[in-house]
Amino acid sequence: MARVKRGVTTHARHKKVIKRAKGYRSRGKNVFTVAIERVEKGMQYAYRDRRVKKRNFRALWIQRINAGARQHGLTYSQFMNGIKEAGIELDRKVLSDLAVREPEAFKSLVDQAKAARA
Repeated sequence: MARVKRGVTTHARHKKVIKRAKGYRSRGKNVFTVAIERVEKGMQYAYRDRRVKKRNFRALWIQRINAGARQHGLTYSQFMNGIKEAGIELDRKVLSDLAVREPEAFKSLVDQAKAARA
């Protein structure tokens, strides 16, 4: 029986890791053993940050809503309370988009929130 040499599979495995490490600095991009560590750590960061990204966007939306509400004399919590009492079911993403791109429409929402709180 012929001897099996594993150069092809090893080369393919190395190539896959080195390709993923493209753009890294120093030995992290071209030394296989170092590249494995860097790539694995990068994948851990990617996994973690897919969840962190959602938190960051929610925080950004809240900041934008707060800024828009304060221009009309309400805090974020007062505005959100008024929106809930008025029965307006818009999520924070849409509200922040309105606050940035459609200030007139956002002002009407603020007025409705004020009326609902009164």
